[in-house]
Amino acid sequence: MDIIWLFFMLSALQPIIKQKLLEASRKRMIALIEQERKSRVVLLVHRQETMSLLGFPVFRYIDINDSEEVLRAIHLTDPEIPIDLVLHTPGGLVLAATQIARAIFTRKGKVTVFVPHYAMSGGTLLALAADEIVMSDYAVLGPVDPQLGEYPAASILKAAHQKPVAEVDDKTLILADQAEKAIAQMRHEVGELLADRCPLGLPVNSNMPENVLRLIELYPQPMRRQPSVEYVPLPYRSDRRATPK
Repeated sequence: MDIIWLFFMLSALQPIIKQKLLEASRKRMIALIEQERKSRVVLLVHRQETMSLLGFPVFRYIDINDSEEVLRAIHLTDPEIPIDLVLHTPGGLVLAATQIARAIFTRKGKVTVFVPHYAMSGGTLLALAADEIVMSDYAVLGPVDPQLGEYPAASILKAAHQKPVAEVDDKTLILADQAEKAIAQMRHEVGELLADRCPLGLPVNSNMPENVLRLIELYPQPMRRQPSVEYVPLPYRSDRRATPK
């Protein structure tokens, strides 16, 4: 009985120990990047987390807690110290994303946004506010498209305009009014961010530091099934000698 109890105790502690080791690895990698680049590194990473007990998916996005933490990090950093913001996000609340974008845009010191994989919607807004955008070769940004609940604002407007006003219910009309205001707000925000850059284009390059990619690897997606992508996790270089048989 004692052996069974010990087994269950170790099984319960294993995820906690693994998480602590992962967090320690992240801190070491962040410190290494900061030392190399003489900057403060801030991460805004959203994965689809899985609850440990019932396994229900919980979708994460940019929210007010995120904006408060990023704004605090900016406040705690002297203007002459660069900030490196690493983004991996599907977007999020308009208010939260706008607050961060404004803080980035008005900061005197340099802000570099790194996009290893993707930064959509509100994440793209943050990238547009930065002094420099560094993207992996196949990384993507997306349209800055506000949503009302589960529906894109543009789709609500389109649905409302496809029928005569008399045939549209009051709820849809109210949503259409809100959608129009949300789109106008985003158009204004993006216009201000890009006003001085449009003739020159966005300051984008693909000089992604290897350590930033390694840092993102320390934010794994929880796996509850057989992985769909598998490979030997070692770097293969053209100058690597063949292993003798």
